[in-house]
Amino acid sequence: MIKNRYFTLFITLVIAATFFVTSCKKEDETVVKIGLLHSMTGTMEISERSVLDAELLAIKEINAAGGVLGHQIEAIQENGNSDAKTFADKARKLIEQDKVVSIFGCWTSDSRKAVKAVVEETYNLLWYPVQYEGMEASPNIFYVGACPNQQVVPAIDYCAQNIGKRMYLIGSDYVFPQIANKIIKAQLKDLGGECVAERYVPMDETDFKEIIADIASKRPDVIVNTLNGSSNVAFFSQLKMTGLSPENYPVLSFSVSENEISQIGATNIAGHYVAWTYFESTKTNKNNKFVNDYKNEYGFSKSIGDPVEAGYLAIYLWAAACEKAGTFDIESVRIASKNLRYIGPEGLVTIDGSNQHLYKVPRIGAVNLDGSISEIWAVNDPVRPDPYLSTYAWARGL
Repeated sequence: MIKNRYFTLFITLVIAATFFVTSCKKEDETVVKIGLLHSMTGTMEISERSVLDAELLAIKEINAAGGVLGHQIEAIQENGNSDAKTFADKARKLIEQDKVVSIFGCWTSDSRKAVKAVVEETYNLLWYPVQYEGMEASPNIFYVGACPNQQVVPAIDYCAQNIGKRMYLIGSDYVFPQIANKIIKAQLKDLGGECVAERYVPMDETDFKEIIADIASKRPDVIVNTLNGSSNVAFFSQLKMTGLSPENYPVLSFSVSENEISQIGATNIAGHYVAWTYFESTKTNKNNKFVNDYKNEYGFSKSIGDPVEAGYLAIYLWAAACEKAGTFDIESVRIASKNLRYIGPEGLVTIDGSNQHLYKVPRIGAVNLDGSISEIWAVNDPVRPDPYLSTYAWARGL
């Protein structure tokens, strides 16, 4: 009798365990996990939160259309807190504990490099949505933003030809501004131009009075701005307050998009210039739909800048690579992405199989009083990415 009772209990436990394992297996088989890693606090929140919104919109659209390879996307969000070490720690958690198959995120080069070490060690993938300084090509990173020959170099050429060759360089004190300015100085030397000053400030700097006084005394043709995050709000408001107008002291910015303009205040930055590969005003059929869908989701007062579009695009590129590979296996997805072509809001993009950067169209825009950006210059066809500037003689030795 007792034996029968134990036998019955044993059978019940086996059935329950089988049901539990089967249930878990079914759940695992219908969901694929990805990580979204952005600064939701700190100085970079001003820029990164809207990129997260765009990624979530893309995920919502893909899931509504049936998902990827029949799987619904489950997004696990982590806060990098505007701190490189936190980004690395959260990336490791996403990979080792949450078992994500890709991470989407980072903004500053410090955060990207911190996560780069993690995804290379664990052999995972980072989809990086922001323009950067180049001089890098990791097999574990897809660089969805522009590299220098698609942003910095053409923008400096444009300014030298159309505004002037005496340039004042100001940036946040970290990797991107330092290397971008190293590139700019070499380019200016080749163009017969002059770097009249090169200044760096902490990431969260808000006092620019001394630097603005120095700018006024040196009277450059162009102020080249690689400040990041909330520092841009203080810089442009103080520049305007001091009376340095865009007519006499034009600023060319590499990290100010429509999103930052809304925080800076359009009246403080109107008339100045920005360089990107996408504007909210970019004329493509797909962009019209993207802008409408984004504003319907998050509010018509929301602005859309280049990294926001790149964050949205990155999700779709990953999904397309998975579909092409027929699996979520990381190496298979990486191989399938080579030379992958996709029409996004910015137009046709192609992943260069040799370096995992995108062919993109360089654009220069002028900021309007309503906060929008009017494109004033662009090339006709997408430019092949050259992250190491290997095709420029003046860049040798950088």
